[in-house]
Amino acid sequence: MIMSRIEAPRDEDAAAGTLVGRLLGVLPPDSVLTDPDVTASYAHDMASFCPAGTPAAVVLPRTVEEVQHVLRTATDLRVPVVPQGARTGLSGAANATDGCVVLSLTRMDRILEIDPVDRIAVVEPGVVNAVLSRAVEEHGLFYPPDPSSWETCTIGGNIGTASGGLCCVKYGVTAEYVLGLDVVLADGRLMSTGRRTAKGVAGYDLTRLFVGSEGSLGVVVRAVLALRPKPPVPLVLAAEFASAADACDAVCQIMEGGHVPSLLELMDRTTVEAVNDLARMGLPETTEALLLAAFDTADPAADLAAVGALCEAAGATQVVPAEDAAESDLLLQARRLSLTALEAVKGTTMIDDVCVPRSRLGAMLEGIERIAAKYRLTIGVCAHAGDGNTHPTVCFDARDPDESRRARESFDEIMALGLELGGTITGEHGVGVLKKEWLAREIGPVGLEMQRAVKKTFDPLGILNPGKVF
Repeated sequence: MIMSRIEAPRDEDAAAGTLVGRLLGVLPPDSVLTDPDVTASYAHDMASFCPAGTPAAVVLPRTVEEVQHVLRTATDLRVPVVPQGARTGLSGAANATDGCVVLSLTRMDRILEIDPVDRIAVVEPGVVNAVLSRAVEEHGLFYPPDPSSWETCTIGGNIGTASGGLCCVKYGVTAEYVLGLDVVLADGRLMSTGRRTAKGVAGYDLTRLFVGSEGSLGVVVRAVLALRPKPPVPLVLAAEFASAADACDAVCQIMEGGHVPSLLELMDRTTVEAVNDLARMGLPETTEALLLAAFDTADPAADLAAVGALCEAAGATQVVPAEDAAESDLLLQARRLSLTALEAVKGTTMIDDVCVPRSRLGAMLEGIERIAAKYRLTIGVCAHAGDGNTHPTVCFDARDPDESRRARESFDEIMALGLELGGTITGEHGVGVLKKEWLAREIGPVGLEMQRAVKKTFDPLGILNPGKVF
């Protein structure tokens, strides 16, 4: 009678109580968050159209042992765990599921070692990309991967999504700089992969397997990263084109000519206008495409002159090399502002991440223009042109159901176009929730079966980031 008046506790409430009690048996109280108003802020990353559930708790560990305790507890209670970094991702890979433990690794933010002889850094997953870059620079070293969100994104998140950045055309992506990992598996065991030597081929390359796995195979708690000698300060050239096709032709000529720019980026007219509207940077709005090329060689002025000549031959209406590092930084800042500026156009964006062969870059941009017209939408394109990695950004008003529907349909059509051109659905943002249906189309049924088998080997109970990737 008394219980009926005060309402018996629900099963899920009892389960949550058991979970939180078990977590607090080892973790300090300030590391376990359960206030719904607080945990809601950890429910999702920056992707649109990706569902997010309600976490039972958010845990912010500071040590490897605390991470192990979370995974052991989750395994015992069959509770899903969603690893997170700074939540700057764009595919929903860090989105919570109902009743999960969100495992935020941002407090594990120590740089453990920088070794100028072996040219490595050993870091925890919560280290911010820009913090690491500046720290190694003091030793005359360089950590090349630099996503546009480098001031806030974490190394663990970069590893989880195999992120790229502006300088990939010369230096490559995150995967090429991860030498070894310490990973906590689903059952709480700690495994080390890889090496800290310059070379090493012992056994299967499990390190590469974890890079880009989006927290679905294990939780990275330490990384050994390769470093390079610090290059000279780059100089940047800006080339205006009357058409995106001409700009893409210039990209092909630059790469075919054997040039090795440290950056080769493209911004279409829509993106240039958005950046000007946001930051009043004075970029040339008469252009249909703006190509930025940079060199960090011993004689960047000579390299820029050679590339400038190729741009003019491809139809550039104006070629302007930066005179110094300050002008170069201004141009790079404009490129880094692209996605933020496009978001301001309508309030909401869907940022695609389709990568095509460089030779098909022109066809990709022409196709995107047709799709924008078909769906009556503003779609701006910024691209790591030297890689063929495009970021078509669909701008829409999320309060308008019809416009939201058209945005989603255009997004899917852009991915289909990328596959038709021999490309891939993601060059650096990952699959997450947003693209898991498209992953099956790209890799086929046999590939999907093998990937699911790998997942089952590492996570037989399926508690690690469920509902993502597959």
